[in-house]
Amino acid sequence: MFENVGVINLGTYLLGALFIILLPGPNSLFVLATAAAKGIRPGYFAAGGILVGDTILIMLTAAGAGTLLQTVPVLFYLLRAIGAGYLFYLGVRILWSLARPTPEQTNPTPEILEQQVKHNNYFSKALVLSLLNPKAILFLLSFFVQFVDPSKGHPWVAFMVLGGFLQLFSVVYLFTLIFGGARLADSFRKQRFLAVICNAAVAILFIVFAVRMAFGVA
Repeated sequence: MFENVGVINLGTYLLGALFIILLPGPNSLFVLATAAAKGIRPGYFAAGGILVGDTILIMLTAAGAGTLLQTVPVLFYLLRAIGAGYLFYLGVRILWSLARPTPEQTNPTPEILEQQVKHNNYFSKALVLSLLNPKAILFLLSFFVQFVDPSKGHPWVAFMVLGGFLQLFSVVYLFTLIFGGARLADSFRKQRFLAVICNAAVAILFIVFAVRMAFGVA
């Protein structure tokens, strides 16, 4: 269905996107912390800010990547190489953080979560948190480019399709965090192995993707 616009290996992408969304990060932690400390309504505002910020980044990524791949096709392969190295770095870094966790990771106390929701304007704070992530566009490019065929359709359309699926998963996940709230935070605090397994799975997935990209495996 989406092959006509240049999307390839959609099933693999959806699986990878799901794992990526489940990876605990600053955005999801902020939404979780807001909902746990302040309630469901502030959690909605925080989730809204994250989603708007991520949407802006996805649109910028799609526009820039589409123009780049169409005007200078050779850079597509250079981008794949850079993306492979970056994804491999992310995977190794995640595994390293699991081997040498910080006190905040091993014991995310309510006080630590409370420190992240000091301001009342949750939407604006979440929006800035999402936009002030210079690695996001590089990550989106390095991940999305594996599933885009620049010879078919318009690359920017394919990027937008992939971004749409990613945002759909984000909506479901963030709303789950809001309703899970303090119970979910307590579960991760008491059973750290759940977070460890999730992070390890994503790290391995990143490394596998990096190898695929480095050797040009479709």
